[in-house]
Amino acid sequence: MTTATGPQQLSDAIVDFTLQGKFPEDVSSLPPVSEIDIQPTIEALAAAKANLKSEVHTIHEETKEDVSSWAQNAKALQEDIIRSKTIANDIVRQSEAPDVTGEMIEDAEEKVLFLNREVQYSQQIHTVLAKIKSLDGLLTQVETAQNDRRILDSLRLLEQSWNALDEVGVSKTCRIIKLLDHRAFGLKSSIHEVFNQLWKELVHFNVDDGKVTICESLPAGGMTLSEAVIGLKSYKEIDERMEQMWRNLNGAIVSPRMDKTRSTITSVIANGDELALSGQTDASVESLLSDLAVILAFISQKLPEELLSRLQGFMMVDLIPRLIQQWLNPAVPSSLNDIPRFQSIMESAHAFCSALERSGYSGFEDLREWVSKAHMTWLGRCRENALDTIRTKLSQGIGAPRHVERVEKHMVTFSEGNELATTGAGASADTNDWGAAWDDARDDDGSNDNESNETQRATDTRTTSTVKEDDGTDAWGWGAEDDNADHPTEEIDVPKKTDTHMEGGGDEEDEEDAVADAWGWGDEDTTVESAQAKPSSPKKQKRGAGLDEMKELVFKEKYYISSMPEPVLGMITSILEDGATLTKEGDKYQIIASTAPGLFSLPTLVLALFRAISPHYYSLTVGGNMFLYNDAMYMAEQLTTFSKAWKEREDLTPRAKAMLRLDNDIKTLQNFANRSYGNEMTMQRTVLQDLLGSSQSVVQQDDPTGAIEAGTARTRSVATTWECILPRSVWSQAIGSLVDALANRIIIDVLELSSIGQDEAYSIAHLIATTTRLDDLFLPSKLGGTEPIGNEVPTTEQYAPNWPRLKYLGEVLQSDLNGIKKLWCEQKLSYYFTVQEVVDLIHASFEDNPRTRQMIKEIESRQYPAVDL
Repeated sequence: MTTATGPQQLSDAIVDFTLQGKFPEDVSSLPPVSEIDIQPTIEALAAAKANLKSEVHTIHEETKEDVSSWAQNAKALQEDIIRSKTIANDIVRQSEAPDVTGEMIEDAEEKVLFLNREVQYSQQIHTVLAKIKSLDGLLTQVETAQNDRRILDSLRLLEQSWNALDEVGVSKTCRIIKLLDHRAFGLKSSIHEVFNQLWKELVHFNVDDGKVTICESLPAGGMTLSEAVIGLKSYKEIDERMEQMWRNLNGAIVSPRMDKTRSTITSVIANGDELALSGQTDASVESLLSDLAVILAFISQKLPEELLSRLQGFMMVDLIPRLIQQWLNPAVPSSLNDIPRFQSIMESAHAFCSALERSGYSGFEDLREWVSKAHMTWLGRCRENALDTIRTKLSQGIGAPRHVERVEKHMVTFSEGNELATTGAGASADTNDWGAAWDDARDDDGSNDNESNETQRATDTRTTSTVKEDDGTDAWGWGAEDDNADHPTEEIDVPKKTDTHMEGGGDEEDEEDAVADAWGWGDEDTTVESAQAKPSSPKKQKRGAGLDEMKELVFKEKYYISSMPEPVLGMITSILEDGATLTKEGDKYQIIASTAPGLFSLPTLVLALFRAISPHYYSLTVGGNMFLYNDAMYMAEQLTTFSKAWKEREDLTPRAKAMLRLDNDIKTLQNFANRSYGNEMTMQRTVLQDLLGSSQSVVQQDDPTGAIEAGTARTRSVATTWECILPRSVWSQAIGSLVDALANRIIIDVLELSSIGQDEAYSIAHLIATTTRLDDLFLPSKLGGTEPIGNEVPTTEQYAPNWPRLKYLGEVLQSDLNGIKKLWCEQKLSYYFTVQEVVDLIHASFEDNPRTRQMIKEIESRQYPAVDL
């Protein structure tokens, strides 16, 4: 036991004595040193020494900078003490020695200056410490004022503390200055929190309940609304607070009141310091303006002028555009029926502007301008409504087609009526109009010369018109006054007027009576007028006087239009009637009376929009271009009739009659219709040419029969499509144009052949025979819409000038030299082919021998044309 604890007890006792100066109270308890092992004691002392060194090193590292600083200070202080003692000894010595040198005097003066500087430095330190003490007192007062919710006092004292801090005269990097500055900033933040709380108590928004409370002062005191302006300036938060205030006001009161989608419209009341949504009101503009006036008057009365001027900068840029776009613009009527209501809205809007001005608001110039230009706003609404109606109607499709009838009246003699009956044009005149109003863009040089021969009649069934190139601007009618000025021209297809003045016919009176009966002269629905007979041929002069009288012949023709013309015409009629009403009832509609000229110009815009966008929508329908042609021509006819009737109305003022100017629009509409017709014909001819092999000769293809059959099938398909759209006269000319293009293509390809063998000739003749089966499209019964009769003679050549050429070409290819001679000398081959063309065909088909040369010589020697029929 002793040997086990003895060394440890000895070790503990020696270490405690060494470190702490303690010694065991009971020394006798320690065993003798000679009887124990002292090695543990030595090791314990070594460990204690190492720990002490470590602690001393740690303390040294931690206090090294402080110790070094104190050592430097102590050294500097020791040097100052030694220097002071030296100076003191020098002074004592100098005082004891009356004789001093000049050098000693200078040294004494420098010492005096040094002492003065030391005194000044001590004084400066004293002054700085005094200012710091005063600044600390100011900050304490700021804190007290803040705790008492005296915001203005705290801000004033804080401002003084900032000034005092700048006047201390010590660098901002000084620790004490940093501490004071940090304290001042902390107080500023604390004051701002108190200011926020007081502001919310002065200006309180309850968005959910739709209430706003604005107090001039608080019952418990602390800050007034006027004093809050100073606080907002101090924190440079006026704009931010006013923007937030408008957001809250808008969310709580303005937006709910201006929300038109609400089932219940709540009115606005102002009671003391509170503005709230309460009760119900109607959804009229007048009620809204009244409530907005209440809101803005309340804000104006409660807010100081400086805050109001900043608030309106955020308010007006949001409120006024919303008021105009969401309420005032939709309230503008598009017709005269609601003008009294519109007048009431204008009066309310004018009163609202006056109320804003009285309340000191500005920035509502847009509203003032809207009110002053209400008449132009109404006119703009009429324009927008008209154009939007056209766009909407077109976007819904052209609708189901319907029948319309066009009626024309012509003055003709009995002999002319007889000619019409015998030529085919008259045969269908009782059901098919001649298309006289459909060729308004026709060239003046393209009129008929009334030749009696069949060739001229066939030629007269086609005409062209020179119009401006369709570059997209024509749809809007730009440059409509001069369609040909400074523009390249191109020829387009337009349906042609049918010539009714054709000579010829029977001589017997009973035949002419039968013709008259057939045309319905004397019927109840036909107006018969007598006129002086025109000079006629000697044959006609032999007839009785009654036969030369001019009679009015009525031509009727049915065709299809889409559902678009009626809405467009209805819109135009309504606009013009409103314009006329304004010219004679200006006092009743005083607010918009000056817009009458603008109304009369709207039909031009409506028609321009129709022309601009209709091609796209019509193209979505099969035969759309032809429907567009019909619709445009129908509208032109209806507008012409309307314009004539307008000039004759007695219920219109002279001013209203003078302001109607539809002539240019009608002309532009007719040109537009002709362009639609021409574009469709160009496209169909292009398709037809592609089916025939494009630029490759149709008679030299691998499968010429297939090409011809494709071309004829296409022609019949188009004919079937257009048959349910176009007037019969226009349909005849349009399909005749396609048939003529097909015939002309075959003729050209054949005439370009350098040689034609016998088999090839018969093959080509077979192709021609296949093509001429299209004659059944032009049977008189089909054109007249009557039952077919036997042995009908097709009238194809009236609409396809190249048709007789094609038939004669087929006969030439199947004839020998004698047959060709007979065709030239006895029939009408010379009417349709020139001498050179016939000679070229003979060279290509027959060998060059004396007989062939003799035949050519005989043909060339004959007069041209070779027969007189």
